[in-house]
Amino acid sequence: MSAASDYLEKKLLDHTLRNSAFSQPAGLFLALFTGVTGLETNAPTLEVTTNGTNGYIRKAIAFDAATLGAGSTSNTSTVTFDPCLLVNWGTITHIAVMDAVSSGNVLFFGAVTTAKTIEVGDTFQVSATNLSIALA
Repeated sequence: MSAASDYLEKKLLDHTLRNSAFSQPAGLFLALFTGVTGLETNAPTLEVTTNGTNGYIRKAIAFDAATLGAGSTSNTSTVTFDPCLLVNWGTITHIAVMDAVSSGNVLFFGAVTTAKTIEVGDTFQVSATNLSIALA
């Protein structure tokens, strides 16, 4: 995953080149999506619905220190979503790193390697070091 949202690109450029403060998010959260619509423009519309009965909630995620030269980092531990309850989540095709557990801003996003249909009883998991973010 190496696509940054328009929101993050502007914040990083202003911070780096215009000495404009950019506060670090209080937490980072992984979100699941059934399509890419709106992720780049920070207006996503296809996140798995949180309706209080389906078991979906964004999960906290942490990253290792970036490697010098490679300009990349990866998640430090496995992220496991709670089981799907009552209503299927659909086919997960994209994920995003967000700056809040609900609402908030898209920071980085990308397609999953293999789309996965999440039905009642299923979980979604990203193993440690399997989510890499790079700046080029």
